[in-house]
Amino acid sequence: MRAIRIHKTGGPDVLSYEDFDLPPPGPEEVRVRHTAIGVNFIDTYHRAGLYPLPMPAVLGSEAAGVVEDVGAKVTNVRQGDRVAYCMVRGSYAEAANIPAWTAVKLPSTISDEIAAAVMLKGLTARYLLKATYQVKRGETILFHSAAGGVGLLACQWARHLGATVIGTVGSDDKVSLARDNGCAHVLNTRKEDWVKRVREITGGSGVPVVYDSIGKDTFMGSLDCLGIRGLLVYFGNSSGAVPPFEPLLLSQKGSLYLTRPTLAHYARNAAELKETADDLFAAIASGVLKVSVNQMFKLSEARAAHEALHSRATTGATVLLP
Repeated sequence: MRAIRIHKTGGPDVLSYEDFDLPPPGPEEVRVRHTAIGVNFIDTYHRAGLYPLPMPAVLGSEAAGVVEDVGAKVTNVRQGDRVAYCMVRGSYAEAANIPAWTAVKLPSTISDEIAAAVMLKGLTARYLLKATYQVKRGETILFHSAAGGVGLLACQWARHLGATVIGTVGSDDKVSLARDNGCAHVLNTRKEDWVKRVREITGGSGVPVVYDSIGKDTFMGSLDCLGIRGLLVYFGNSSGAVPPFEPLLLSQKGSLYLTRPTLAHYARNAAELKETADDLFAAIASGVLKVSVNQMFKLSEARAAHEALHSRATTGATVLLP
């Protein structure tokens, strides 16, 4: 097989396109021959060492493809099934062995590229809006990186749920994209006092929830956007990790709540995964969610894909094609 591997942590230059041996699937595993591979910011965290991996490591945790082989104890899928998966490292490759329970059968209405683009981002949007915090009709919420992969889906979904969405972007050319995908208000964090604007939009009361995947650059401002007993959902670090702070700060700013969720804790088993995926696929099928795959790279061009992510030049989803 060919795969993108790293032998040390660092920048995009540590990504190596090379041969490796893939053993037969274990008794409770399936081998998936990839047709499309999702690219996510968490991949850059693994590459850079923020989330350490044993070396050498194949990056990636999301893909779509066809079941090529099944283990002796597998009953939920069979050879030839179209499936997608996420939360399993090793997707930056022509094929991968994954736990059978993580393989989700794809409806005929969803293409491989859409599936690879939407599994991790779409399941994330779903648990953020419906489990970590249940967004309610009539609420005003703040979602950072509204033109990013998760943001575009989450803002569409939140609007469908009846919320007024304030979205932030990092450049003017992303304003219209965010507005077209669910945001009633779009703020450029690099050009305006976005905390002041959130307070103005909410009549000074702040929002009940902020979704922040940027981290260091926005964290303190996000706290200042929250109303009394508001919740900061901190689910990413695109600008770097948040420095340590005293928990007393949460009290001083209004008895605030802080959570650092991950999808793995909201899709812990086959039943939870199926419930979340079924809801996602239904939202796509009904037209509630429109998925934009705006960047495609060859698998061998993974370095360029990571460079594009870091430059914040990407919009929507990015996929690799084996």
